[in-house]
Amino acid sequence: MRVIDHLNQAKGKTLFSFEILPPRKGEDINALFHSIAPLMEFKPAFIDVTYHREEFEYRKRPDGLLERVITRKRPGTVGICAAIMNKYQIDAVPHLICGGFTKEETENALIDLAFLGIENVLALRGDAIKAEGKFIPTHNGNEYATDLIKQIQDLNEGVYLDESLINPAKTKFSIGVAAYPEKHFEAPNMNAELHFLKKKVQLGAEYAVTQMFYDNEKYFSYVAQCREAGIDVPIVPGLKPIATKAQLKVLPSVFHIDIPEELTKAVLACKDNNHVKEVGIEWSIMQCKELMKKGVPDLHFYTMSKSESTKKIAEALF
Repeated sequence: MRVIDHLNQAKGKTLFSFEILPPRKGEDINALFHSIAPLMEFKPAFIDVTYHREEFEYRKRPDGLLERVITRKRPGTVGICAAIMNKYQIDAVPHLICGGFTKEETENALIDLAFLGIENVLALRGDAIKAEGKFIPTHNGNEYATDLIKQIQDLNEGVYLDESLINPAKTKFSIGVAAYPEKHFEAPNMNAELHFLKKKVQLGAEYAVTQMFYDNEKYFSYVAQCREAGIDVPIVPGLKPIATKAQLKVLPSVFHIDIPEELTKAVLACKDNNHVKEVGIEWSIMQCKELMKKGVPDLHFYTMSKSESTKKIAEALF
């Protein structure tokens, strides 16, 4: 079932969904299933599976020189989505990114997904390779998320890269995109942020999932601005309970978000990270109750494939 259909058919009920990471190369998928299993009782509408692009490593050769090697530390996104749908009969949403894919490779990946009966994708530009510092598009690849959305929507309309195909099959992907209540760090201002989201919707995006946030007013304000700008698709709040003191620095640095002063003080007052987890869970429950009261379509949790905190939050809500 397509995500947009889940959201439209909820009829005012707030759904539950979450995001997981693929296991590291060499790890068993059963460890991932073990993490997912505690959340099944809450009947998630869908499960997102992230995609991780290639990275560069420098390895010493026998002659003592260093060789740059391309590696992908968390492969298997497509296979994991198929496994989740087969094991749990729950819709899986693979992330698809621009970086590391040519347009031909993107098209082939989409064909694979369609053959597997996967009807959803989250279209993202993706992050830069750490060694490069800024995003550099792949040769013959998509440069922006809008380019990727157009390619997916083209396939939905039966338009392939090979224009000589006769009566090519149409796909039926529900396209999700990212949204940033506190502005993407590369956007010069919020008006530009809204402009790009609106363009994604015009090209075929049917819903958006936000970056994590800890102040609900930022989400409510963002949704209001979207509506004023003519963006009428569902905007799903993305949530991640704080679990360690280190995240007070890491999360703002990596995701360019603010953490409210009240939450910061509560975390700093904790004796250890076990206490921090409790504070993070309580804060997230408070957030979720207010969001549900306002009628948000879904609560989407960034679990990092760790279910303990999300389970406790869900127990208090569903």
